[in-house]
Amino acid sequence: MNREALTSAKRIVIKIGSSSLTGAAGSELDPHAVAKIVDFAYSLKKRGADVLLVSSGAIAAGLAPLGLKVRPKDLATQQAAASVGQGLLIAQYHEKFSAHGVISSQVLLTTEDIVRRSHYQNAQQTLTKLLSLGVIPIVNENDTVGTQEIRFGDNDRLAALVALLIHADLLILVSDIDALYDAPPTQSGAQPIRYVATMSDIETIVLGGAGSAGVGSGGMVTKVEAARIATSAGIAMLLTSLAHCGHAIAGEDYGTFFAPQSSKATSRLLWLAHASTPQGRLILDAGAVKAILERGVSLLPAGVTAVEGEFISGDTVELASEAGKVIARGLVAFDSSEIPQMLGRSTKELAASLGAEYERELVHRDDLVLL
Repeated sequence: MNREALTSAKRIVIKIGSSSLTGAAGSELDPHAVAKIVDFAYSLKKRGADVLLVSSGAIAAGLAPLGLKVRPKDLATQQAAASVGQGLLIAQYHEKFSAHGVISSQVLLTTEDIVRRSHYQNAQQTLTKLLSLGVIPIVNENDTVGTQEIRFGDNDRLAALVALLIHADLLILVSDIDALYDAPPTQSGAQPIRYVATMSDIETIVLGGAGSAGVGSGGMVTKVEAARIATSAGIAMLLTSLAHCGHAIAGEDYGTFFAPQSSKATSRLLWLAHASTPQGRLILDAGAVKAILERGVSLLPAGVTAVEGEFISGDTVELASEAGKVIARGLVAFDSSEIPQMLGRSTKELAASLGAEYERELVHRDDLVLL
């Protein structure tokens, strides 16, 4: 699929990073940048697309009012800055969308809203309803009360998961870097990559860190990971800059276009692979590893040598080789406390000694995804 997907997309997720919203200084929101991304989102809505905006910038927007010059490193100050900045950020968005006669809404998500299946489905219903009402939802991580996502996460991954959540056609990452380059863009001779047919095409590329303003938490690594999530779901992705987004969406040769996979996994398996949090690990012998990788079978107790962590039936667990390499994720059918007595035994043997309810798979192949 080529760049025609950019002009035909009917449901679009746009993500803009902190450095694009705060300018080179990175100390406060740039109202011109906010206006530009709003105008861009409105142009897509005006042509008939459903549009959702994932916006970073809450922590960055709170720096100047608190007298802070750089993004704080400690969690408490980050949360304080987010608490101050989130209101400032959303107020600017509401004002500028209202000038176009568009209703916008604020949706704050935490990791729990994405990784827990019941929360995930509720978030999906809410966002889908907002889009059907003609609203442009403005999504951000709830940095004020979140923990792990501030320290380790980034809105690039969140945007990809939201795109998956609402069955988007296109994900647009707006960054201060205008494309993916074949080397760090500051390096002499680095050239932009305009088209990525498959993620294997860029495995050897050296990827950069966070943006130039120093107020974001991501970098090119998280953008490529977002592309991996989106394209595996059959969603095209465009990486571009705020200055070039209008040209790129028109199909011109700006930014980097990541083509979607033609054969995509089911939404349930995509959720399992990218949005679920493993609660434990099952260690498999060599025979079980080979059977799962080559034959796509279910995991039986006979192929498991050890269990790690505490979990209950229905939780996500990792499946790993005895060398520690994780090969898959799956939904486990037994509690962690039940499994030790089952290790290395056939299902018929377990049924005879423990009862008929034990004559089944530890992880059914329909609840398992290879990594």
